[in-house]
Amino acid sequence: MSVKRIAVVGGGPAGLMAAEVLSAAGMRVEVFDAMPSVGRKFLLAGRGGLNLTHSEAPDRFLSRYGARHGEISHWLANFGPEQLRIWARELGIETFVGSSGRVFPQEMKAAPLLRAWLHRLRAAGVVFHARHRWCGWDEDGRALRFATPAGVVDVEVDAAVLALGGGSWARLGSDGAWVPLLVARGVGVQALRPANCGFNVPWSEHLRQRFAGKPVKATSAAFVAPDGARLKRDGEFLITAHGVEGSLIYAFSAALRDCIEATGSATLHLDLAPGRNLQRLTDDLAHPRGRDSLSNHLRRRAGIDGVKAALLRECAAATDLATPARLAAIIKSLPLRLVSPRPLDEAISSAGGVDFAALDENLMLKTLPGVFCTGEMLDWEAPTGGYLLTACLASGRAAGRGMLRWLGEAKGA
Repeated sequence: MSVKRIAVVGGGPAGLMAAEVLSAAGMRVEVFDAMPSVGRKFLLAGRGGLNLTHSEAPDRFLSRYGARHGEISHWLANFGPEQLRIWARELGIETFVGSSGRVFPQEMKAAPLLRAWLHRLRAAGVVFHARHRWCGWDEDGRALRFATPAGVVDVEVDAAVLALGGGSWARLGSDGAWVPLLVARGVGVQALRPANCGFNVPWSEHLRQRFAGKPVKATSAAFVAPDGARLKRDGEFLITAHGVEGSLIYAFSAALRDCIEATGSATLHLDLAPGRNLQRLTDDLAHPRGRDSLSNHLRRRAGIDGVKAALLRECAAATDLATPARLAAIIKSLPLRLVSPRPLDEAISSAGGVDFAALDENLMLKTLPGVFCTGEMLDWEAPTGGYLLTACLASGRAAGRGMLRWLGEAKGA
């Protein structure tokens, strides 16, 4: 195979992995990124501890991708959680499995891994072009066009990988500006929507002023989707001025978002006392209150105070607090009505993107031969917990391998 000039547009995990596969095969690879440096979203996501992947069983892991598990299974077959850990080790980054099953680098940080990765890519001949914002193609529809500080630049290549991210965190480069560019070339794109996101709740002014920024810990949540699917998780979340966010909320976000789109709202049921069953809680609350206020009674008998007590008063009706049985029942299943997701740019990730029907088995656009797509710009989503990053890396590897197959077939033809 003769040496080809390849452009990888987007320097996130998926783009860098595609560049790695292609450069290892002897291709002349150039990475173009709109930002002053690559991997910015990757670095910010790893600020509190880089969650690389998850150690759970393969079938359970694959189920996290919902309706797209079939497509993503092909990526993971060649680069799943174990292969990812081996890849990190080869970069000098040892990993460990945390108590939740999540996999982290020993140092917990993203920067050492990114530095080692970029060093290896540069040593392999990969060239990086910063501050190059992709603007589509030239007038002939052949050369890639970039806006740079020095002006517009057209770049002719033999093939290109587009790894432009989704629509969240625009300040880090994932702004979805590529959508109209591809739609104009006849590519099917599903609308970008927030994923792993917070939701708006019509709080009272009292709760908003007193409790915005407060965490709600030791809580369980349940949701019954319109199709009857039942979801339940333990965890914690945060009260915000607009509503709720945090890991427990993100775990339900896809189902909650879809329900809101279908019906106008979604109701999440909170268990504010997950450590006690209904009968025990009822018995505890049935103790005579004496001179205790309801607040003191809840604190002493059920461990409900502070932000949990505020949520109880906010979301329960007065009749729900009238008897121990009704009070216990509402504590175990407090309805929290969510009216809309927070804006896309606030979300951790996005759903929607390039339709899989627009791609062939190599992740090449059917209407644009030689142009491949990868990463979060494809129409899939996943919860936090390492699933997003694993699939992004695996898709980058799949796109790189797909391009090599296509180049080989084109040469053979």
